[in-house]
Amino acid sequence: MNILRTPDERFANLPDYPFAAHYHEISPGLRLHYVDEGPRDARPVLMLHGEPSWSYLYRFMIPLVAGAGYRVLAPDLIGFGKSDKPAAQADYSFSGQVAWILNWVEALDLKDVVLVCQDWGSLIGLRLAAENPQRFAAVVLSNGGLPTGETKMSLTWRLWEKFSRFSPCFPIGGIVRHAMQRRLSPAEIAAYDAPFPSAAFKAAPRVYPSLVPVRYDDPEAAKNRAAWQVYERWEKPFVTCFSDGDPFTGGGDKAFRARVPGAQKQQHPTLHGGHFIQEDDPQGFADIVIDTCRKL
Repeated sequence: MNILRTPDERFANLPDYPFAAHYHEISPGLRLHYVDEGPRDARPVLMLHGEPSWSYLYRFMIPLVAGAGYRVLAPDLIGFGKSDKPAAQADYSFSGQVAWILNWVEALDLKDVVLVCQDWGSLIGLRLAAENPQRFAAVVLSNGGLPTGETKMSLTWRLWEKFSRFSPCFPIGGIVRHAMQRRLSPAEIAAYDAPFPSAAFKAAPRVYPSLVPVRYDDPEAAKNRAAWQVYERWEKPFVTCFSDGDPFTGGGDKAFRARVPGAQKQQHPTLHGGHFIQEDDPQGFADIVIDTCRKL
């Protein structure tokens, strides 16, 4: 496996991202980066980003939740952010990314975790929690899901999947900017571009849309169906807070609210913004996370 590492200078002076860097070696030569803010002995809140973003996405929420007294952990998925980047698309898989994050969770021995997830962070996080429920106390889900190959994907998503595979240009910062409602500054757009000095570093963001299990016979769809069986018995708090302006996942919260026992006991607020709600409504999202933690 050819593994690339983004030079540290690419991450100098990022706006609103003052967090110390922490690293965990998943295997020899494969390093995962994570943010770790707040009291180390407090309840862990795990914030999982999606595609094609990185932990920079949570920069406004991290200090709010840590300031409320919780330990906030925000890893960069392998292939994104400050984490290492296998150079071949074939190096990535849905189960492989779940395994990489589990390796890190076990190394830190995280327990009683509140999972906060969106986009691909929800696919990975929801599988992680279903397969390791003893480590998780609650789930807060926004603009994401756990597809099983039984529901037709939206036209917006299908166009995005084709764009990720075939477009000769793949501007990460521009992609994030177009999936939200507020206007990003040039420096913020550059921060989303920072992990990817060249096209050679973009194998993960290029391939992940194609790894969504949209066919029933996809082995990952079968694993997701098994995860759904866990959630159909899940009595712990499960809060959905989807946004009112996401063309990708709108309405996807209904299945969780109907099928997860722990969701039927909760309020499910609506956030205001586009797909990357961490950018459009970070205060609202953080307030829901803090409220969920306080009720545990």
